[in-house]
Amino acid sequence: MLADKGLAGRDVEAWIGWLGVRMLRPDRRDEKARHGNLGGVRQWIEAIFDTLKGQLGLEHHGGRTTQGVGARVAQRLLALAAGVWHNWIIGANHKRSLTAYDH
Repeated sequence: MLADKGLAGRDVEAWIGWLGVRMLRPDRRDEKARHGNLGGVRQWIEAIFDTLKGQLGLEHHGGRTTQGVGARVAQRLLALAAGVWHNWIIGANHKRSLTAYDH
């Protein structure tokens, strides 16, 4: 589990350990170094969310049920994967760009 540095403390660490989950969070100033700066991972996650919301239009998905939302997310991820794969095959400069397929 990736967490913010605010999620800290002995109780939290014990509870997360009891659940059998490994928690990664940025190191705080008042503790010894364990994981370092995780800013790159956070940027990666935010870029994925931005792609899902912006390029794939998942912020306004239109799903009315859990299954409907799941289907819409799956179809858009499949479309993105197909577009990226096609861009690799044709040797496009921008592999993740879907602009050529936006009609």
